[in-house]
Amino acid sequence: MIAEPSQFRLPQGARPPPFKLPGVDGKTWSLDDFRGASALVVVFSCNHCPYVQGTEDRLIAAAREYGARGVRFVLVNSNETVNYPTDDVPHMVERARQKGYPFPYLRDESQDVARAYGALVTPHFFVFDRDLRLAYQGAFDDSPKDPSAVQRNFLRDALEDILSGKRPAADRAPVQGCSVKWAV
Repeated sequence: MIAEPSQFRLPQGARPPPFKLPGVDGKTWSLDDFRGASALVVVFSCNHCPYVQGTEDRLIAAAREYGARGVRFVLVNSNETVNYPTDDVPHMVERARQKGYPFPYLRDESQDVARAYGALVTPHFFVFDRDLRLAYQGAFDDSPKDPSAVQRNFLRDALEDILSGKRPAADRAPVQGCSVKWAV
């Protein structure tokens, strides 16, 4: 599924909707845990989607690189698990351990957080600046399944602009991925 920026619901400049969600690390995380970051990247993700899997190693590398510059990352899995059992908490714990996630991986069982942000697909990236204003929304890059075909890295470009004190040149980019799996 491809979602165009015209479908995005959270407007540029908006504050991140608050959340309080359990993480795979056993801790409950809230938006307050990320205040003071030079930027905050909220990613709606999951375990099963090939677009997430295709981007995952690049996301981990970016989190390690930009973490050293004060950028915080958090992944949120909002998928229903009746039809997608590999997106349940035990599988999330295993995935985070297996991949060595350098960021919290949170479970949005009610799907309220995904609705508040307007998450459309996995992965869907929301980048907030130092003042916690939405500065970029969209895709990680232009080739979520094939790293060798990447020509534009939207997330890295947005983070570089934010860290340089500028508004991102591209503040929105279409997202391609698996639709968020909503409960019936």
